[in-house]
Amino acid sequence: MSIVYPLSLLTHTGIKSISFRAVNAVAVNRSPFTFQSQTQVYSGQMWQADVSLPTMKRADAEQWIAWLLSLNGQRGTFLLGDPLSTAIRGTATGLTVTGAAGDSTVSATVTAGQTLLPGDMFQLGSGSDATMHKVLVSYSGTGVATNLEIWPALRKARSSVAAVLAAPQGVFRLASNEQSWDVNEASAYGITFGAMEAI
Repeated sequence: MSIVYPLSLLTHTGIKSISFRAVNAVAVNRSPFTFQSQTQVYSGQMWQADVSLPTMKRADAEQWIAWLLSLNGQRGTFLLGDPLSTAIRGTATGLTVTGAAGDSTVSATVTAGQTLLPGDMFQLGSGSDATMHKVLVSYSGTGVATNLEIWPALRKARSSVAAVLAAPQGVFRLASNEQSWDVNEASAYGITFGAMEAI
């Protein structure tokens, strides 16, 4: 059977810890004399993550090692999300998003009276088209399209796309072409890997 990207993350051991970073492309020029600053904001925004797996025996570790190697370094992609963000904190049962590529203020439709809270995450698209976004401000649905602030900005135009609110994910690739794992005297394996959003 051939390998098809993006791969799903393995679930047989769970994740010990994951560290997410939100990266923005912003240049800052500061005067060495007055310390006044000028900033230039570029469109680049992406997720990065460092994933640590629990200590495991060989039977479990070899599945992860094979999964990592099947990515062929930074060539392959996989789906990754916040393991604790399985549901939003707000009350919205559905969300529809419309916007142009580069928009961080999108047109969103949520049922009247339902809410999205800062930090709620959602997914647009699926498979290799999946992108993961965070809500930045409290939002109360009116039943008609109104502005919603999100991060990161839309990667491409979306027209009345139904968002995934349960266990959202984005498409990532390994942060390095080199994979490594540790084995100790107790025959326990330690595996960590870095990831960055595949844009």
